[in-house]
Amino acid sequence: MHDGLRPRRVGPARRQILAMGLLATPALAQEAFPSRPIQVINPYAAGGATDLMARAMAAGLAPRLRQPVVIVNRDGAAGAVGASAVARAAPDGYTLAFAPALVLSVLPVTQPGSGVRPEALRPIYQMFSNAQAIAVRSDSPHRSLRDLVTAAKAAPGSLTYGSLGIASIPHLAMLQWARAAGVEMTHVPFRGDGAVMTEVLAGRIDVAAIVLASASNRPDMRLLAVFDTARNPAFPDVPTAVEQGFDVAPTSFGGLLAPAATPPDRIALLEAACAAVAGEEGYRAAARHALQPEAYHASADVFAARLARDVAEKAELLRGISLAG
Repeated sequence: MHDGLRPRRVGPARRQILAMGLLATPALAQEAFPSRPIQVINPYAAGGATDLMARAMAAGLAPRLRQPVVIVNRDGAAGAVGASAVARAAPDGYTLAFAPALVLSVLPVTQPGSGVRPEALRPIYQMFSNAQAIAVRSDSPHRSLRDLVTAAKAAPGSLTYGSLGIASIPHLAMLQWARAAGVEMTHVPFRGDGAVMTEVLAGRIDVAAIVLASASNRPDMRLLAVFDTARNPAFPDVPTAVEQGFDVAPTSFGGLLAPAATPPDRIALLEAACAAVAGEEGYRAAARHALQPEAYHASADVFAARLARDVAEKAELLRGISLAG
């Protein structure tokens, strides 16, 4: 006895609970990772270019990690449903997201009630970079961005352009370019690039702001510019907006992300595996099919720095538009 206190008697049930508690932390700390399947949530519907790249990544990661890597599509609310599910998941490396940066740079502004915040997910590795483009009908009188500027300045607001929705990356890319060019055009939102191009071909709108990959094998459309820092290998004759005198190159980049509190050692292991997969022919073939630029992948540090810039740029851009339409 000490200090006049009698030792507390511990029953068998409590001894078992204490023993389990003492063993739990070392067991988690020493657990080989990964020791079970990894779930990667794509916050959009199956079948798109990004989804195909996610599945190519999973096919490459599985043998390297010696565990199944399963892609799960959880679409809804422009990506907020899937992104928030990963943000709320246990930060153990077993539930990840394959998503564009916009889930952290755009959704927190456009859907403040979604629970998604810029700091909610931690970058593991950048796996894709989708360029945006400006296109017109193949018989359009507009053959360059300068032609478009001249027409827009002659009748402010009369030219119309379509995109796959308000605050989508093509919409924001077009806004950024219009501000740099000092022109005013009228935005008409649609539900997808296909609908946008249909309306341009029908002559009901003048210009399409689209993801570059949507223009593949479309001789009925003419690309005026690609938004990127270099020409895309699939369209070597189409100049960038920068080449035409407009210093704007917005892209939709993204990759693998984890809940913010995921241990650094698990992040590092996943990053190394992704870096290896990104350079393999299987994934490179998927990247070519999705019209990726040469520099489509990057390390966690580069991905994080680029994401931070995107968050700041999108906050400024979104401040000046009506999210209601």
